[in-house]
Amino acid sequence: MNTSEPAASAESLLRAAPPHLLVATAHRLLTDGVGAQEVTLLLADYGLAVLQPVTHLPHTGEPVPAHDGPAGRAFVSQMPVVEVTRDPTCQVVHLPLTVRGDRLGVLCVRMPTNAIDPTMVLRLGDFATALAHEVATAGRDTDLYLRARRTRRLTLAAEMQWQLLPGRGCARQEYVVGAHLEPAYAIGGDNFDWSTSADHLTITVTDGMGQGIDASLLTSLAVGALRNARRAGISLTDQACLADQAIYAQYGGKVYASTLLLHFALDTGTVHAVDAGSPQLYRQRGSTIEQIELEAQLPLGMFEETPYEEQTFRIEPGDRLIVVSTGVHGARSADGGLFGERALRQTLSATRLAPPHEAARSVVSALITHFGSKDLTADAAVVCLDWKGRDPKAAHHPSPEA
Repeated sequence: MNTSEPAASAESLLRAAPPHLLVATAHRLLTDGVGAQEVTLLLADYGLAVLQPVTHLPHTGEPVPAHDGPAGRAFVSQMPVVEVTRDPTCQVVHLPLTVRGDRLGVLCVRMPTNAIDPTMVLRLGDFATALAHEVATAGRDTDLYLRARRTRRLTLAAEMQWQLLPGRGCARQEYVVGAHLEPAYAIGGDNFDWSTSADHLTITVTDGMGQGIDASLLTSLAVGALRNARRAGISLTDQACLADQAIYAQYGGKVYASTLLLHFALDTGTVHAVDAGSPQLYRQRGSTIEQIELEAQLPLGMFEETPYEEQTFRIEPGDRLIVVSTGVHGARSADGGLFGERALRQTLSATRLAPPHEAARSVVSALITHFGSKDLTADAAVVCLDWKGRDPKAAHHPSPEA
């Protein structure tokens, strides 16, 4: 990565590297190109509690906190952090590794102090983004980075669920989405999904009945059926109907999946919704928090050929939407108090200025405190959306569907 070479040169070399040699390739490029003395790749673990150093793949070094210290600050703020070390001749630049709003971890580059300036930090940031894309792509061909993220073994049900998820966040000009799941290493039936197009965003939050493998299999069928229907280009209600039929055909009404389907028009802020079960939806506008009361319809798969109807509401630039599964709003403390009655609203108020990723994580953290243990008895899913909206004067490509 020569500072005089175009950024594409480093990107092409990273693309050409074997998946298991990305860290070594990044180290070589930064050492030869900008005089880096040390390069460390940190990946966020499944619970977003620590950042795991990928040193000698597939093993890791000692983890560092994901929300404290220089690396943690870079991860939370999604901004570069320059750490002043005890050695005045060198400093460490901590750079967020993010792919389209999905936070993967942090790249730490130790460099001579006299080589670090704003231009260099920007160059390193571009390099970190290129590396993040390659790490995400490498996950299709190797288990190394997935293994490096783990502080302990996942249950089989959790393995299935994490493979089903689209990521833990996505972002573009009109919105930012952040999401969190717990218990991260033993999740069973809760799931979130999203898909974006030129003019629309679709989000679903699903809570499959049961626990463990049974819940994971049910949720996998529900999400697969919803994706299949969505990719066929049919309406939101028909997506719910087809998924309902698929689940009923498999289970005969013995189990079902509670699902909230949301379809956003990026140019108007109009939201079409189908409430098929128990996930709850809240909107924060300024300092006001309100639950958006939707018509509760039957969960997917409860009865044969259930008809579904959609409702509409609008969101405005600056609004925040939060979707929580039953394991969040229905959780009780030791004295029987429901988390969704008071503690949830208090947490949403306290995290209003935090990024969506941190707001979602904070809700789950507050839930654990309310419950009194990290060993939650029910899965918990939180999806947080910050709506920016689209500038009507901004040019955009029409949807191929138009």
